[in-house]
Amino acid sequence: MCGITGFIQWNRDLTQESELLVRMTESMSNRGPDAGGTWISNPCAFGHRRLSVMDPENGAQPMIMNHGDTQYTVVYNGELYNAPELKKELENRGHHFKTNCDTEVLLASYAEWGPECVERFNGIFAFVIWDSGREHIFMARDRLGVKPLFYSDQGDLLVFGSEPKALLLHPAVEAVVGPEGLAEVFIIGPARTPGHGVYSSMKELRAGHAATFNRNGFRSYAYWKLVSQPHEDDVDATAAQVRSLLIDTLERQLASDVPLGSLLSGGLDSSALSALAVAYYKRNGQGNIDTFSVDYVDNDKHFKAHSFQPNSDAPYIQRMVDELKTNHHFMEFDTAEVVEALNASTLARDLPGMTDVDSSLYLFCREIKKKATVAISGEAADEVFGGYPWFHRDEMLNSGTFPWAVAPKMRASLLSSDIAEWTRPLEYLNDRYSDAVAETPLLAGETGKAAQMRVMSYLNITRFMPTLLDRKDRMSMGVGLEVRVPYCDHRLVEYVFNIPWEIKITGNREKGILRKALEGILPDDVLYRKKSPYPKTHNPAYLESVRQQLLDVLDDPSSPVLPLLDVKKIKEIAASKEASSNNPWFGQLMSGPQLFAYLTQVNNWLKTYKVSIR
Repeated sequence: MCGITGFIQWNRDLTQESELLVRMTESMSNRGPDAGGTWISNPCAFGHRRLSVMDPENGAQPMIMNHGDTQYTVVYNGELYNAPELKKELENRGHHFKTNCDTEVLLASYAEWGPECVERFNGIFAFVIWDSGREHIFMARDRLGVKPLFYSDQGDLLVFGSEPKALLLHPAVEAVVGPEGLAEVFIIGPARTPGHGVYSSMKELRAGHAATFNRNGFRSYAYWKLVSQPHEDDVDATAAQVRSLLIDTLERQLASDVPLGSLLSGGLDSSALSALAVAYYKRNGQGNIDTFSVDYVDNDKHFKAHSFQPNSDAPYIQRMVDELKTNHHFMEFDTAEVVEALNASTLARDLPGMTDVDSSLYLFCREIKKKATVAISGEAADEVFGGYPWFHRDEMLNSGTFPWAVAPKMRASLLSSDIAEWTRPLEYLNDRYSDAVAETPLLAGETGKAAQMRVMSYLNITRFMPTLLDRKDRMSMGVGLEVRVPYCDHRLVEYVFNIPWEIKITGNREKGILRKALEGILPDDVLYRKKSPYPKTHNPAYLESVRQQLLDVLDDPSSPVLPLLDVKKIKEIAASKEASSNNPWFGQLMSGPQLFAYLTQVNNWLKTYKVSIR
């Protein structure tokens, strides 16, 4: 994976802007620690940082290709998992390749098929191409939005980048946040509305979208979206198809010219990927695979079972390691490390995020990077197959808002009266929820429970899943680790989206159809283990540490967050003994220690990025 950035301006000589381009490019050196390159040719200035995964000796970017009378130049972040098939088809059409990297395949695909090339891609990607023949920029992002792409459209100027930090270095892109941006941070956050960049001058190209930029301006459009279709397969045929798709997806994603490992939590999703990877390695004589797990110092002492997390991961991790005979690496972090990394995780996102769930993943990825360059992870299985509690609890299904938007009235009450009046956070939340529900593609005549579960699936795939994909991309790429997410394969997502709810919960279990698909692959105690969330620290020392950090912020008159908040109310909450660490991350996104840490992250973000509120 990589970091891309650049700008296009029609009526200005950009050849004198090399220093600016280098600064923008180098701001993302963590995303691409292996190499960097820039290219300026009016009206374009492109920059690229490379993490070498396929054909490390070749594939430098920006990459230029001449085809016919046209020159094409690309900067690309991602991986095409069907590159071998595309390459063969393109060779049959007369193309000749100089490298074994997928960048050249992507560029040749565009030269051959134009903007429609994205419909042929299986992979995760964000790229920008200068097409000298059409005299336009073409950019696109993968169907589920695994790879990020931000842009700032300013008429005759377009600035783009994998991360906001690169765009903010351009003098035309200001770190200004208005009422919508604040509503995103305080009532939607750490999630984001698709396409919203928080910063007023910035947007994110939506998942499954492409765009063109020429002298007539910028235009974006959807090239892919979820479509509802009748499901004809019975339970057995459905399970067989899920199994087939998952195996094909994973085996495509195991291709790498650098060391590869698998994250292993002992839960259904990661255990399945690890087991399938081990089987593939054995069949192909590739030896053993490295697996990685994470926990916290003394968590065994402080862990308390509850309905969201009935047991700890450790015994199940060991069960899978014994079963698969992997080279396992068990990472453990203490409270001080997790707290210290909170600021690093904010810098990786360029925004406040998921606090300790971010910082621990940042530390985890940093340790994995010492052993592997690529890792497989189980993100998206819960969104796609319906694993979260809100799929199964009536009070959450019928909440009338995003079920992960915990206590929105309480969250809104944290704002100062002036900011609350300016941002209207509850109205903003209701509007974004209504937009999402209205977008849902229902089958003709679909009503009742079927329609309700279709909406819930759509909300999770298009609104909640991007939160976790953002997290995984920023925390992993922040340390130069590529993480692949097989459950985001668009073929699998399209198929499962149309499986009726009663089949999805086969056996009256959450993710029942996935469990049935994995019969014989996992031991029964892991196969039927109840969902357990990403591990978080239960140590009361973490709560006390982030509480004190927040109190220090509130007591510092120079803290930029103070004018935005009802400081008295927040101090009362911080002084309360009711705050608990014993909720899963998705049950306390803005309560207890996550609230304290999040507000501190907001303050650090405002200060570090010199954000102007207006």
